[in-house]
Amino acid sequence: MTEPQVRQILSVHVPGVDGFCAGCRAWWGHLSPYPCQQVEWAARQQARTATRRFLDGLR
Repeated sequence: MTEPQVRQILSVHVPGVDGFCAGCRAWWGHLSPYPCQQVEWAARQQARTATRRFLDGLR
């Protein structure tokens, strides 16, 4: 997935007032506790990208 797609996942999958993921409820009708698997995956992708950019800058 591209970086904009990862940011979109993070912008939609946010905690609801009840502690469940608002994105999972809206898109799939699932009650998933926040942080859901999509948020965890997207956060890891963002961290990998940031680490790669940082390490490439050190060369």
